[in-house]
Amino acid sequence: MEAPRLAHAVSSPTSPCEEVIKNLSLEAIQLCDRDGNKSQDSGIAEMEELPVPHNIKISNITCDSFKISWDMDSKSKDRITHYFIDLNKKENKNSNKFKHKDVPTKLVAKAVPLPMTVRGHWFLSPRTEYTVAVQTASKQVDGDYVVSEWSEIIEFCTADYSKVHLTQLLEKAEVIAGRMLKLSVFYRNQHKEYFDYVREHHGNAMQPSVKDNSGSHGSPISGKLEGIFFSCNTEFNTGKPPQDSPYGRYRYEIAAEKLFNPNTNLYFGDFYCMYTAYHYVILVIAPVGSPGDEFCKQRLPQLNIKDNKFLTCDEEDGVMVYHHAQDVILEVIYTDPVDLSLGTVAEITGHQLMSLSTANAKKDPSCKTCNISVGR
Repeated sequence: MEAPRLAHAVSSPTSPCEEVIKNLSLEAIQLCDRDGNKSQDSGIAEMEELPVPHNIKISNITCDSFKISWDMDSKSKDRITHYFIDLNKKENKNSNKFKHKDVPTKLVAKAVPLPMTVRGHWFLSPRTEYTVAVQTASKQVDGDYVVSEWSEIIEFCTADYSKVHLTQLLEKAEVIAGRMLKLSVFYRNQHKEYFDYVREHHGNAMQPSVKDNSGSHGSPISGKLEGIFFSCNTEFNTGKPPQDSPYGRYRYEIAAEKLFNPNTNLYFGDFYCMYTAYHYVILVIAPVGSPGDEFCKQRLPQLNIKDNKFLTCDEEDGVMVYHHAQDVILEVIYTDPVDLSLGTVAEITGHQLMSLSTANAKKDPSCKTCNISVGR
């Protein structure tokens, strides 16, 4: 039987996390730092008899939760009333030193059977390295605590967004996608040197590369999925791709049916903005049964290619017809190599707008439109 989840953390006035889990009660207290030294007038005394947690185990890690357990000597074990758990991002592991009258951010929980679940109390971020240390404590009749020494410091990393979290992002993206416009081609903007390199070194075939870290911090495709980025948005007045580009003055265009058809699967990958009014949606097109398809099937929500809010492919009078959402900027990742001979390369007539580049772009963590209620 799963142990009760820990209750709300004692957090600073600026902490975004104010959620209360009702299973356990918490108390705001003054805490000593990890080396066991008391802050002056802290009201916490040391008590060597209390067992020091050791052999700490972290398990069941998600993007915003984990289970923690440890071993303790049986001596004075029955005197333990509370656990103090100190959690820090790894890069700031020595910054969490509290002085008198500081507001502690350590978690204080009543002693419960182990393992116990810590969920979201520090607004845990996905794919982030943390350190954790534990003390046992005994609350006295006068309200003060006696505490053990700090345990050893353990390091762990939170996980990526799960399909559940990505589905929440998907639902938010659907709200603003807007009406659907027709498209006929996918296109990829690059410098002339890129296409020359493809012809010379890759036998005329553009090769998938690992996606950068742009977008949501917890996206499971960042730094892992291999693919080729394409765009498909059109100008409202012409129905054609825009002439401006942030990625280079040369454009490869390929008929939509060459990449997106009933032999491909479509997945939702991410939804984000970069401190701007417009939002980006990342979609993944993967040939059925390909390595990219298997990767996405395990991690991403799959979309019906004929009926979704972002990019559709359907047959009308024997002809494949394609539509894209008007009010989001679609970034499409195709997971297999693409031969240049399947399309055309030409120089665009517009400007190279570098400000529109999304390379390693950081998501705005304060945007209410494209963030969900787990770590950023």
